[in-house]
Amino acid sequence: MVYFVILYLIVTIIVGLLAARLVKNTEDYLLAGRRLPFYIATATLFATWFGSETILGASSEFAEGGLIAVVRDPFGAALCLFLVGMFFARPLYRMKLLTLGDFYRNRYGNLTEFFAGICIMLTYLAWIAAQMVAFGIITSSLTGLELTQGILLGCALVTLYTFIGGMWSVSVTDFMQLIFILIGLVAATLEIFQIVSFRQVFENAPEGFFRFYPHPEGVDVMNYIAAWITIGLGSIAGQDIFQRVMASRSEKVAVRASYTAGAMYLSVALIPLLLALAARKLAPELLDYGMDTQMVIPGLITRFTSPFVQILLFGALLSAILSTASSALLAPAAILGENIIKPRWKGITDKQLLWSSRVSVLIVSIIALYMALQRGNIYELVGEAASVGLVSLFTPLCAGLFWKEANATGALISIFSGLIVWLIASWLGTNIEPIIYGLAAGILGMIGGSFTGNKN
Repeated sequence: MVYFVILYLIVTIIVGLLAARLVKNTEDYLLAGRRLPFYIATATLFATWFGSETILGASSEFAEGGLIAVVRDPFGAALCLFLVGMFFARPLYRMKLLTLGDFYRNRYGNLTEFFAGICIMLTYLAWIAAQMVAFGIITSSLTGLELTQGILLGCALVTLYTFIGGMWSVSVTDFMQLIFILIGLVAATLEIFQIVSFRQVFENAPEGFFRFYPHPEGVDVMNYIAAWITIGLGSIAGQDIFQRVMASRSEKVAVRASYTAGAMYLSVALIPLLLALAARKLAPELLDYGMDTQMVIPGLITRFTSPFVQILLFGALLSAILSTASSALLAPAAILGENIIKPRWKGITDKQLLWSSRVSVLIVSIIALYMALQRGNIYELVGEAASVGLVSLFTPLCAGLFWKEANATGALISIFSGLIVWLIASWLGTNIEPIIYGLAAGILGMIGGSFTGNKN
């Protein structure tokens, strides 16, 4: 089985490198030349988050805490894609920007571009680290390698083809990996539910396991809202989503792909949850105290499926992880090259910008690798990543698109007040999720700053 998985990884790298031949300039590298057809745009939007967070992180949270424990992902993530298609894809596509950082520069000025760019980069470091951790978990369960060795291997693979091929490599491999994900998850589910029936699995769930609404107490309601908006709103102001919208062949394709990817995400993401529910019946020891519950799906598949299905499923797992990791890696690298380095490198040519973007991939990869080696909880890492975007970037983006009074003063105050209040609330350990305080501070900062600052 290990040899087949290795073969799959080799094929993925080859496909990514072949796609790199389409890269002729910076626009090709960052946005695939704005030429993605509907089916590839949909696949790469779907693959944006369908990785370790969904298959390993969300499934373990669901197995332990029930349906309400996974509101953030997949439900919040699917909400994000629907909202992008409904409100954001059209106006952003019409601007013909290269990065999301360009929006903040054009709308608010160079200083806002710089600080927004820093915040955008911060939102992805933890996300990339989570994918590296997940890759390490899977490879260690397959090969017996140490977790650290698996993380290093995953980092090397995804950095290689992202460095060379950029958005073209990411998009083409995303499409290929989507096929493996669907086949692997469906095959594993069919085989598992030949061993145990749906009725047995659902009857085995404890009372209240499928509760989807919070208790009426104020704190529970606020934290429930926080779960919905962490990714549901926070990731709207994400460079990865922006890249996929802008890389689409047309405005119509961008909108349709967002809706379709949202529907696919919500439906396909339920399969790992169903497998985790089956694990409660077939292998409850995987949820024992002291066990790493992120190993629920790998443990279930290793024990109860045939070698062929294991090949498909572990291939699907690695596909999902590589898709998400490559997407997340290219996003901050694009910001670093276009919005941090380029404005400070006078007379930079397109060829030099292309290489600075590639070097940015290496820089971001090294930082994320360090974080991956220091932290091990996937769900926690991804939550931290989305929180930064929500408290710092979401409000200036919405105000810049839909509120004429928004100005640079309001945007800067919003970014800093949102971040500072969020950090303070996190440090204090408030009962209500800190992002609620951060988002509220960002909104108030935008309104107050825009009315008191200079008009654009």
